[in-house]
Amino acid sequence: MGYDLHITRKANWFDASPSIALDEWLEYVANDPEIQHDGFAETLAADGGVLRVEQAGICVWKGYSRGENRENAAWLWWSGGNIVVKNPDQEIRRKMWLIAQSLEAKVQGEEGEYYDHDGEMIVTPTDVILASERPMSPDPKRPWWKFW
Repeated sequence: MGYDLHITRKANWFDASPSIALDEWLEYVANDPEIQHDGFAETLAADGGVLRVEQAGICVWKGYSRGENRENAAWLWWSGGNIVVKNPDQEIRRKMWLIAQSLEAKVQGEEGEYYDHDGEMIVTPTDVILASERPMSPDPKRPWWKFW
């Protein structure tokens, strides 16, 4: 398993629209010399075999400093109207932000958080308001997140 980040135009990455079309993604890739459209991703499996996934929108970021071999490659794939990366480090999150700017989109994590130009998670004004409005738990031994 892992944690996915999404380049998305949607209010929440899982919403139906507005989507980034596959053709838009591939057009972006064609104009970014650091990204290569492979249409597949593969890596060595724990048993020594090769795990291969084929999908039209799978691309690899060739400019990734740790991507000297396919096992450490920075794979980006189009899925459900978003561009998705699994377990991106800060360098990849920075690149995702640049791509998002070109696609008039944003970088959003699985839990709805956003990421800025430095690849750092940012707090949205909505998060601050909601945090201040959370009721205190009547039982001090019970955490607030179990209150609801």
